[in-house]
Amino acid sequence: MEYSQAEILQTVAMTEMEHLDVRTVTLGLSLRDCASESIERTAERAGEKIRRVADRLVRTVDEIGDEIGIRIANKRIAVTPVSMISEASTGNPVQLARAIDEAAEVVGVDFIGGYSALVHKGATHSETEFLNSIPEALAGTERLCSSVNVATTRAGINMDAVRQVGNIIKDAAERTRERGGIACAKFVCFANAVEDNPFMAGAFHGVGEPDAVINVGVSGPGVVHYAVRHAPADLPLQELAEIIKKLSFKLSRAGELVGREAARRLGLPFGIIDLSLAPTPVPGDSVANIIEAMGFERAGAHGTTAALALLTDAVKKGGAMASGSVGGMSGAFIPVSEDAGMIEAVQVGALSLDKLEAWTSVCSVGIDMVAVPGSTSAETIAAIIADEMAIGVMNNKTTAVRIIPVPGREVGEMVEYGGLLGSAPIMAASLFSSAGFIQRGGRIPAPIHSLRN
Repeated sequence: MEYSQAEILQTVAMTEMEHLDVRTVTLGLSLRDCASESIERTAERAGEKIRRVADRLVRTVDEIGDEIGIRIANKRIAVTPVSMISEASTGNPVQLARAIDEAAEVVGVDFIGGYSALVHKGATHSETEFLNSIPEALAGTERLCSSVNVATTRAGINMDAVRQVGNIIKDAAERTRERGGIACAKFVCFANAVEDNPFMAGAFHGVGEPDAVINVGVSGPGVVHYAVRHAPADLPLQELAEIIKKLSFKLSRAGELVGREAARRLGLPFGIIDLSLAPTPVPGDSVANIIEAMGFERAGAHGTTAALALLTDAVKKGGAMASGSVGGMSGAFIPVSEDAGMIEAVQVGALSLDKLEAWTSVCSVGIDMVAVPGSTSAETIAAIIADEMAIGVMNNKTTAVRIIPVPGREVGEMVEYGGLLGSAPIMAASLFSSAGFIQRGGRIPAPIHSLRN
């Protein structure tokens, strides 16, 4: 891939003035060859492989960032869904969780994802026990992230798993009560989970992936916000979309340069670039601010679903033009606690859970880093998840929920997590019960359009 001098200068300008960074270089790593008859032996082999393969990851990525002048914010690892490698092992899977977390600390990555299970059509006895281990695993580790896929367009929605996830989230919050339920910030529930997603907390290394691969996540909300804010106020929307598409093209090119160079130096294949606009708490680095710059007083106003659809589509088109390796989710993330504009919109009453649910139909994931009162029941949390899963299943797209019932907190209060996780305003959930529906269990069948063969 060749880069012109003009492209390089434009990228430098975006880096210096508009918060451009490569959000993550993520090593995808298979642990399937680490499975054994005992958790102790599996944990030992998994830790050794992570330390061996990822030994130079952080150092190499930092060197590349320094050389080309682009900040690479996070270095991460995604491993095979742990429920798969612990299936035949005797012992507590939490022991494996701790070994993976300790190895991640040794190699210096920010997060390691893959304490995960895929149970969209049903769960084995071992997988059910694995799901029950998630709260203890997340509460007892620092870098470990977890995910559960409970629905696909081809299988429908496993409502037994949805109900269990509601209880998992409540348990995880209570185990980290003194830290605002932070364990829930490391857990996400999916419909149509993506096997090559480099972003946390939902990253895992899919079974169709090679033994090890380098994936890149590029985030440029600050760049896009700057361009939209400086565009003429009467610019037609199709021309505004063209501006965003061209920027996404440049962002994708910069990200692929970093990813391919990291893969080359590490002697690994390059996988995908995920061009998802992922905000941070830094002012101006906000998806909500991009939406507002299109002509809204606040994110969450009527019309903002249409604006987010325009934004997501333009980002995907720009990335697809720039690279033949676009993957992951490549759209726009809307994590409330990690987006200063979202937080402000919630605080003034412009943005609600209902509007976030509507946005899910057109963005990358859905209800993300949303804090609700600690008194919210497990059934209500499960019902919120069920709604998001239905949107994903019916629209054949990835949707997800990362929700935190903050113990001891009520609507209107704030909870501080710090760093990339930011601070979350406690949002109101419905006061009306969904318990009867959730307690039915079973499976919501796949939609008719799943029969595509």
